[in-house]
Amino acid sequence: MTTEVRVPTLGESVTEATVATWFKKPGETVAVDEMLCELETDKVTVEVPSPVAGTLAEVVAAEGDTVGVDALLATVTEGAEGSATASPPSTEKKPAEPETAEQPSGASVNVMVPTLGESVAEATVSTWFKAVGDSVAQDEMLCELETDKVSVEVPAPAAGTITEILAAEGSTIQAGGTLAVMSSGDAAAATPKAEPAVAPAPAAGGKDVEDAPSAKKAMAEAGISRDHVTGTGRDGRIMKDDVASAIAAASAAPAPAPAPVVARAPVSADDASREERVKMTRLRQTIAKRLKDSQNTAAMLTTYNEVDMTEVMALRNEYKDLFLKKHGVKLGFMSFFTKACCHALREVPEVNAEIDGTDIVYKNFVHMGIAAGTPTGLVVPVIRDADAMSFHAIEQAIAEKGARARDGKLSMAEMQGGTFTISNGGVYGSLMSSPILNPPQSGILGMHKIQDRPMVVNGEIVIRPMMYLALSYDHRIVDGKGAVTFLVRVKEALEDPRRLLMDL
Repeated sequence: MTTEVRVPTLGESVTEATVATWFKKPGETVAVDEMLCELETDKVTVEVPSPVAGTLAEVVAAEGDTVGVDALLATVTEGAEGSATASPPSTEKKPAEPETAEQPSGASVNVMVPTLGESVAEATVSTWFKAVGDSVAQDEMLCELETDKVSVEVPAPAAGTITEILAAEGSTIQAGGTLAVMSSGDAAAATPKAEPAVAPAPAAGGKDVEDAPSAKKAMAEAGISRDHVTGTGRDGRIMKDDVASAIAAASAAPAPAPAPVVARAPVSADDASREERVKMTRLRQTIAKRLKDSQNTAAMLTTYNEVDMTEVMALRNEYKDLFLKKHGVKLGFMSFFTKACCHALREVPEVNAEIDGTDIVYKNFVHMGIAAGTPTGLVVPVIRDADAMSFHAIEQAIAEKGARARDGKLSMAEMQGGTFTISNGGVYGSLMSSPILNPPQSGILGMHKIQDRPMVVNGEIVIRPMMYLALSYDHRIVDGKGAVTFLVRVKEALEDPRRLLMDL
């Protein structure tokens, strides 16, 4: 039987890859999960394993070809019969033909954890849509995984029947791990199991890049995690020498001090009966960790100012209908604030910079993070090169990414690489707050509720729509003068939007 080898899922925002290297040639025998070829995308390198044992019959996509997701890469003839068909010296393989004839279509196929993202090493199995013994079609969704930021659905690699579930709901599994085992074809239904196994999936190699087989073996023998090894190969691939270096460093390093344990306050039996214990989602755990890490790392300070929104509101009311008619998107306040921040960041570039060791990295571009609340927690999609975008392009990007965030469809790539962040607590009625930095960024602007307040203008008391602004910044590289200057420039641009057109 011939099995097709196709391009795996490359990531939500990645649609194509280039065939970099073929490890096998037509006619060579391959084992299940043995690496056949290597694909390169604009972000990661992905190795494609063989779905079955047999012989590589045909290579459809040659090295250097560009292929899309699910494109046909090659075909593998299962069993020893394939070796006889594909290899020119057929006389050596013919004795094995009877074995292949006895094998039905119920070949064992592993369901693997797909690529999770450039910085995601593990996921939690949130929901199984199928149970042991269920028949599934190819590409039918089997289960859903929850990572730090996004949810990932896992499709069936082939048609058949689920024979074993290795990672139960709630278990944590690493990228590249095995989720379940299937029997492909019609014969698969003959051997279903009664219930899923609850044993955790075996840990596999780390992130998006497949490590050298010798390195994997060395890590397994030494009992060392991939997270403790720094790869020096291409795209961060771990080589055997890297494992040896990590083992040597671990043996020389002192044992870490145990983490402090915070005891839970005593609870009476009556109160305990009225409590509800719910496990934190991975997203909530990540939010908690990143916020605390930010406080522990940065010398965070917040400075405040207020802005009169009269001119922005008047300009918006005057042109909102025409803006919607021409561009198909509503004119909101976020585009004004984004433009004002980009304008101020040019004058105070340290707010748009980050610390890397003992270096300061200045960014000559603005990738603007727009914090968005979702039912599962706060996410920060990034609008790239916002400083080069028009008002309507910014509004369209915010609307599109906001909708994807609420639907849980943002990819990791869409939430990485931000250089500055805007958080709008005013949509929830917040009058004033101190936003926490989004590391490694050095600045975040907090917007708040617009409230009518009495103000003194030209010696007279008038009612004006006012908003408090808060800039939290990393005092290690941003001085007080720079932070105050940044807020003043934002205030000036919003109180007189014509300054944005004049670049003043």
